[in-house]
Amino acid sequence: MGCWQLAPSIGWGDKCSATEAETVIKTAVDCGITAFDTAEGYGDGESERRLGRALGNKRDDVIIVSKIWPDAELTLEAYQKRLDETLLRLNRDYVDLYLIHWPSDFMQNASLFCDIMFALKESKKALTVGLSNFHEQDLELLGDQLADFSINQVPYNLLCRFYEGRTRELCHQSGVTYMAYAPLARGFLARKLTETDRQVAARTNRYDSFFDEPIKSEVAKVYDLLASIGQDLGRHPSEIALAWVIAQENIQTTIIGSRKPEQVKECAKAGDCELTAEMLQALTAASDRFVANTERVLQSPID
Repeated sequence: MGCWQLAPSIGWGDKCSATEAETVIKTAVDCGITAFDTAEGYGDGESERRLGRALGNKRDDVIIVSKIWPDAELTLEAYQKRLDETLLRLNRDYVDLYLIHWPSDFMQNASLFCDIMFALKESKKALTVGLSNFHEQDLELLGDQLADFSINQVPYNLLCRFYEGRTRELCHQSGVTYMAYAPLARGFLARKLTETDRQVAARTNRYDSFFDEPIKSEVAKVYDLLASIGQDLGRHPSEIALAWVIAQENIQTTIIGSRKPEQVKECAKAGDCELTAEMLQALTAASDRFVANTERVLQSPID
């Protein structure tokens, strides 16, 4: 369960109250979701605070992932301070997984960055450490130390496969699995979005061109296939989209995000959604066509 939407943010606006966030988190727990992804950058720590309060005495029964923003000074003391602040907001003694949210200029001193992250792991305040949004060029700077990280959290869905190729190969070789976020492409694979949905910055920052032709029609083709397969299986299109992501190479898990309890219930069902080999092949072929038909229009990779 992703918790970005559950606090005020530039990406999703201020549309979720603390009470609504608590309902969503408790719904996720009731649906069998056992891992929650947050970050100090989500609502300036408010996402972490709301998650900790909502979990209450169950906070140690689940996996909690949080992330440090890359503006922290590259010193152990600065990183320790950020992690301690995260733990205070979560009301927890440790996080199960601590990620660096984005690569930055600090990667020019990759060895020091690795030493700091591994020291946090040794402190037991972060049981394991990982990466987020790291591409091939960032991974190569880590050298052999890449194998000491556990996860690379990246965007991945039927409409966004930019982290395949050499990036995925490097991770796979080092035993670093993917935690896929935006598996529903910010809603485009869950339902047919309208112009009203376009007003959300989290969509327009990366997916704005998806609302306009010629990409709009290409998105519709992929969604229609999801709906068709879903109808055959008695499943919602979002379940089919999530099941495809989970079935892909080097994907350990995926993150769903919503501020609506009914959508959480809907997505949680994808955990036991089994697609046939033919269905997987058809979806991958549709994804391949989408990439081929839109690569000249999209000016930069979607992430």
